[in-house]
Amino acid sequence: MTPTPPKPPIPPAVPGTPLKSDSPRRMDIPGVTPRPPQGLGIPGTPSPLPGSAPSAAPAAAAGIPAAGSRPADPRRLIVGRDISLSGEIGSCDALVVEGSVEAKLPDGRIMEIAETGLFKGSVEIDEADIAGRFEGILTVRGRLTIRATGRVQGTIRYGVLAVDAGGQMSGDVQVYTIPTKAAAPAETAPAAPAPVPVTPDTVD
Repeated sequence: MTPTPPKPPIPPAVPGTPLKSDSPRRMDIPGVTPRPPQGLGIPGTPSPLPGSAPSAAPAAAAGIPAAGSRPADPRRLIVGRDISLSGEIGSCDALVVEGSVEAKLPDGRIMEIAETGLFKGSVEIDEADIAGRFEGILTVRGRLTIRATGRVQGTIRYGVLAVDAGGQMSGDVQVYTIPTKAAAPAETAPAAPAPVPVTPDTVD
């Protein structure tokens, strides 16, 4: 039998020498890019957890509005001072008159006439606030407000009326009533034919 050589003695630890750690060593494999550790990407940005949805904080911080959060703008027409407008206004939700308007507004939501404003024509609208002058046919389905400097003249129909001290209104003034649809005439059944008299046959 061959004798086993004795193991070399372990040298004693030298003070100040770091101990050997058990962490695995980094191995460079050809063709494989090492992945950086989590949390070391963009400075100040935490890494998302696996399976979590991306945060919307960067978009909000950048001032980008979220999709579908922008309200629809109303159709608004403003006629400024020293401006004249004539014709037919076919599509307008809110009309503000500070100048002069001679037109027809068949359907709208709100009309405001400032102290310097003048409107001549016909208007059918939900609400009207008049501090200037109006001449023509005015139909207000809801509230008609006439300010102290307001002057309204013509054929006027209103749902609710509010007149400040000093406001004037003249002409054919009546409360607005919802027009009723005419009832369709009832269908009459066709008349039955008159019976034909039957005479018995005579025997000679």
